[in-house]
Order: sequence, then C-alpha cells, then structure tokens
Amino acid sequence: MQIKSLILFMPSIEGGGVEKNLIIISNYFAKKIKNIKLISAENRLRNSFNKKINFISPSSKFSKNKNKIFKYLICLFLLFKEYLRNKNILIFAFQANIYAIIFAKILNIKIITRSNSSPFGWSKNPFKKILFRFFLPMADEIIVNAYDFKKQMDKEFNLKTKLIFNPLDRKNIAKLKNEQIKDNFFLDKKNFKILNAARLTNQKDHLTLLKAFKIVNKKIKSKLLIIGSGKNKTIIEHYIHKNNLLHSAKLISFQKNPYKYMNVADLFVLTSKFEGLPNVLLEALSLKKFVISANCPTGPSEILLRGKAGYLFKIEDHKQLAKKIFTHYKNQKKNKLMTNYGYLSLSRYDYKKNCEKYLNLILGYLENEY
Repeated sequence: MQIKSLILFMPSIEGGGVEKNLIIISNYFAKKIKNIKLISAENRLRNSFNKKINFISPSSKFSKNKNKIFKYLICLFLLFKEYLRNKNILIFAFQANIYAIIFAKILNIKIITRSNSSPFGWSKNPFKKILFRFFLPMADEIIVNAYDFKKQMDKEFNLKTKLIFNPLDRKNIAKLKNEQIKDNFFLDKKNFKILNAARLTNQKDHLTLLKAFKIVNKKIKSKLLIIGSGKNKTIIEHYIHKNNLLHSAKLISFQKNPYKYMNVADLFVLTSKFEGLPNVLLEALSLKKFVISANCPTGPSEILLRGKAGYLFKIEDHKQLAKKIFTHYKNQKKNKLMTNYGYLSLSRYDYKKNCEKYLNLILGYLENEY
C-alpha cells in the first residue's frame, strides 16, 4: 500500500487572511508530514510555501483571469489525477468546501474542511442554504476559528464543528515590521495615519471607510492607506478621485509585507460586513496598534474583547465610524491601555499551540504512518 498523502485544496489564492493561514499551517505540516501536496489554480504565492510541499497547479497562463468556478473545476480535475496515482489520500480543503466534499464522498475519501467566513455572508440564498445543510455534515471534520463562528455554524447547519484559533506568527511579524517603506505618502509624522488592509470586495466594504474618512479629513490632518487587490479597485479609485481625496487617500496593491505599513500607522480600521476571524486584527494588535472595527459576524467583537480592546461600530454606518475615529484621535494616550489589554490577550492565538492542534487532528486521520 502506498503511503497516505495529505492533499491541501485551495483553488484560488488571492492574498488574504485565508491564504496567510494556509501558508502558516501547511509550512508547519511540512516539518512533520512526509507526503504533502497542495492543489491550487494560482502560482503567484508559490515561493511562500515550504519546498517540501509538492505544489500542483496548471500553468499560470491557463488559469489567469478565470473565474472562481473555473478554478474550482480545474483543481477538482487535478485532484482526481492525484487520486488515480494514489487512492490512499486525505483531503484538507481550505476553500470550495462543498465541491471538495462531494468529490470526496463519491470516491469514499476522508475529508477535513476549514470554514473561513460567517454564514451571515453566504447563507441568505435559500438554495445555497439547502445545499450547505445537506453536504456540510458529510465532511469528516469541519474546522472553524472563532467561538461566535462555531455557534453560528453549529446552529445553522446542525453541525459539531471543531474550534482551532488562527495561529499568529508574531516572530515573523516582528521580523518584517522594520522593513523600509519606499513611498513617502504614509511616513509624514504630522499626519494622523489610518490603515486598512483587505481584499477589494463588497464584503470588505471600503466605501464605508472612505465615506468616514472624507468626514474625518475635513477636521484632522490625516492620511488613509488602503492595501489590497480585487474586483472593486476601480470603484475605490473612482471614489477617491471624485471626492478630491487624491492627496490624502491612497490605494496600493496587495503587499507580501503589510506589517511595515502597519508599524507606522496610528490606527487600523476594518469595515467588513462579515468575517470568520480576521487575521489582520490580530496582526494589528500584535504591533500594539489601536483598532476600530465593524461589529460584524464573526470575529472582531471576540478579538477586541467585546469592545474592551478597541472600538466597534455598526456595519455600514460611516457616520458612527467617523465619530469613533475622532474619539480615538482625542484619546490616543488613554487608549493605549485598551491596546495593551488586547495585546496581552493574544496568547489564545499562539502560533505553536494552534499549529499543533491542526497537526494532531491531521495525524489522527493519517493513522500511524507518522
């Protein structure tokens, strides 16, 4: 019998929090598991993965500019090819969970899935809801990364999910935070510097951030930097230009090292409509940055200790967000106590402890081969 192979399934790597967790967890696995493969339609972050991981993907030209469904199907084809080579596999899906579950159940393969965002964002469609209720329980394990997330998933889909927090690699953040910033836009100490880092999608709701900043910028000498890539780039750039914010708000593409910008920021703001457990808030707190976040399902309230470690505002309420920014601006020294409180709570997201939980779960399904 061939040695059991662990196959990580992540068709679309876009450079967000899910991808960061994929890189951290899979690289940790590579130290302990002999036969590990990653199937993806994307190549651009390939160098971020341990060389021991067999990276399986089509040519970059083949999958370029294709939609997610196309990438999912291509990766299922690649997964089937791997199955024909070695039927003794375990699938760990980070994305396209329903597709992967159907594939695994047809071929009688064990599958572990990791859910990444609150069902609030994707269960409003009645057909989708029925689909998820039917197929999700077929997974051998479903991992979630927040208490509130777990409650929602278990209740909504009658599941018994497993909670494992995101592993926070604080050593890597500390290593990268002092890298030099070449662009002077975000370096002027006379400006109050506000940072956001997120994919440019409707979920992340950058327009609420920009509307709030437009109010703030009239009264405070400030700069807003948005880091991210995605389909809403043109919409965001149009708003900045139309509202005469070109000198005070700037959008730059996805950065492998956002921590150098985070390190010089005075405030980090998240405006998402829904999340799972936003890694970026953990990273901001690890650099002792004050955080203001939408009180969206799920994650921010949990990370910010229900408002004791940062400010929370109502989803899509740009006026309330603007008021929160003004309040923090006036109380920066006082608010350091809140930030320190949040910083001290980060032990929950310990890198080694949570990576070990993932590893032990995987090894349990790989039986006694390791």
